[in-house]
Amino acid sequence: MVGDQFKGLNMPSINATPFVPSPTFLWRFKVILFFLWGYICCKVSWDSVMRMSVDLRDLFLYEAFLYYNPLLLVTAMVWLWGINLWVFLQANVNYGKIFDLDQNHLTHREIWKCATWMTIVVPSSMTAYLYLYSHGEVSLAASQPVLLYTAVGMLLIFPFDIFYLSSRYFLIRTLWRILLPLQAISFCDFFLADILTSMSKVFSDLERSVCRMVNRQVATIAWFEADSICGSHSIAIPIVLVLPYLFRLFQCLRQHKDTGERTTLLNALKYSTAVPVIFLSALKYHVVEENWRSFYRPLWLLSGVVNSLYSYYWDVTRDWDLSCFTRIFKFSRPSLLSSLLYGQKWVYLWVLGSNLILRCTWTYKLSAHLRHNYLTVFTIAALEIFRRFQWAFFRVENEWNKMNAKSNIQLSQIETGNEEDKLLAANDHHNV
Repeated sequence: MVGDQFKGLNMPSINATPFVPSPTFLWRFKVILFFLWGYICCKVSWDSVMRMSVDLRDLFLYEAFLYYNPLLLVTAMVWLWGINLWVFLQANVNYGKIFDLDQNHLTHREIWKCATWMTIVVPSSMTAYLYLYSHGEVSLAASQPVLLYTAVGMLLIFPFDIFYLSSRYFLIRTLWRILLPLQAISFCDFFLADILTSMSKVFSDLERSVCRMVNRQVATIAWFEADSICGSHSIAIPIVLVLPYLFRLFQCLRQHKDTGERTTLLNALKYSTAVPVIFLSALKYHVVEENWRSFYRPLWLLSGVVNSLYSYYWDVTRDWDLSCFTRIFKFSRPSLLSSLLYGQKWVYLWVLGSNLILRCTWTYKLSAHLRHNYLTVFTIAALEIFRRFQWAFFRVENEWNKMNAKSNIQLSQIETGNEEDKLLAANDHHNV
């Protein structure tokens, strides 16, 4: 009876649509998890370091820093490159055309996504290393950097169409062209090669880390002997430091062969000035101390000054165009950042001043005999990456302005040619 009474009533249907959290909620939740993870890593790392005896603590941190600071610096570079791409997009700079990228190139969001995963994975591995080592699990601790480096290497060359295959192979092909400049040098080739010169300390530490992994010296004190195969006196250190500069020098020579321009030789000379800075520093471990102080050290300081000032001069007069110094910050949409940076005099002063100061720190960064001050060297290497980050804005802007100027000239020539054809046709018609 009760059922019959409700048959004639129109009951409202229940909406069974599942609850879907908003994108804003998901983003905030991810940010909270990220900071929670960061706090846990810092707390575990600090407690692990404090468990070590005071005598071994400094050596312990030095070794951990050696394995992980290269990847931490690479992670910072990826974050900053994402910011570069975001600014290019806001300023309507077609960086895809400048670097000759295909339609599937990574956007700034995808770059930041990669950087986020790197920010999670690298400190997590470092935290695990510190924790396991401080709790006596030496073999497990030693496996952490080995597994991390192996995973990074495998990820770069993984042949399957996952994790941005086309972009990974584009990077590998560009690196191969830098190693063997047997063809004409593109803007992308020498732009990436310039970035590699700023990461020479990263490559040096990578070589030290791989050397210790191959020789099974991870989480031991065997490597601390300076004259050991992976010690601080190794000749491999200055060789790896100088390689990015030699690659860039050979690119300049190749450009001179293709174009015959005199400026390419002057640019090659700039990169050659880094060679004496690196090898004079390395001589400290292979000559008598008195000879180092009286003869080689003054030469090292002089070569460092020459390299820094020459490089600074080239940045300002060749790589950048001061006449359009801040147009890169003229965004298509009004924003606070654009109003703070576009057309402001302080941007001139900051970039010129900071670039000069950070150029002068190259002598410290490139000098093998100063590498034991690992916190100072890490800070200077990070500042060099920041210098290259702000350098990229104006270098790309300069190239974009050149491309636009060339296109305008070609367009005007076409229009002039069309007008001449019209005049000739009109004259021919009049004569007829």
